Amino acid sequence: MIQLTRRLFAQTVAATAAASLLPATASAATTAEPPFPLSVMLWTVYRDLPFEERLARIAEAGYRNVELVGEYKDWSPADFARANAARQRLGLHFDATAGLKNGVGDPSTRAAFLDELRAALVPMRTLECPAMIVLSGNIIETRTRQQQHDACIETLRQAAKLIEGQSIAGEPVRLLLECIDPEENPHHYLQTAAEGLAIVRAINHPQVQFLYDFFHEQIAAGNLIEKLERNIDIIGLVHIADVPGRHHPGTGEINYASIYRKLADLHYRHAVAMEFLPQSDPTTELRTAREMVATSTTP
Repeated sequence: MIQLTRRLFAQTVAATAAASLLPATASAATTAEPPFPLSVMLWTVYRDLPFEERLARIAEAGYRNVELVGEYKDWSPADFARANAARQRLGLHFDATAGLKNGVGDPSTRAAFLDELRAALVPMRTLECPAMIVLSGNIIETRTRQQQHDACIETLRQAAKLIEGQSIAGEPVRLLLECIDPEENPHHYLQTAAEGLAIVRAINHPQVQFLYDFFHEQIAAGNLIEKLERNIDIIGLVHIADVPGRHHPGTGEINYASIYRKLADLHYRHAVAMEFLPQSDPTTELRTAREMVATSTTP
């Protein structure tokens, strides 16, 4: 059961009230809004806390969007009601979710994937969450890579028909195809952005887009900004973590300041989601990550 402690809720309210009393000049540097919405992938932070407390901590760090991985799978109607009440009270939006068991790269499980997606639309509507992250699934030894590539295209084409024209909370329902790098999962079929982007282009449907995870792509292939520039029209979500270690931007080899500037220059308007593993206090690190976006994109 999800719950929010009275102490944390009182602290959150008090902190918000205190911040509103600060002079505008004192808070401008830390409250500057980036040109695109920022989000936090929930699985990475506050995993030992109840769901509603996790939302409160994310709001405290200055974020207004949260991404899920099916945490609601076993919730009761009362749990959904409490989650929505907390989300609305904190001014948060669930911008995407994940957690489908079936992938799109196995034609033998295509019907199961479509059934699972159809069922997933129910909690997505309840939580006003308009996007679903999808994966390819693992390599199938009895099929060629071309067969699995084609299976990804066909499954997503059929999925696009299933969601075509549908919206949730005024936003189009979208499917976001993600790659997983070969170090994290050497058995995963779709490992590079180049192939993932080619699949999305072949489908050519506005409700099927690519999730560009810079952490995975830096490990798999690199050359991050060129692919971003060439494919900005089909990128519907960005995930952020540094290499190595999946820690916060600035701890590793990826030049995230340049990436944020490029996203702003390209007029990217979908979510940029922090999916890093904090090494210290998560709230402090999330604030630092948010400030890096703001300073990198401020003229």
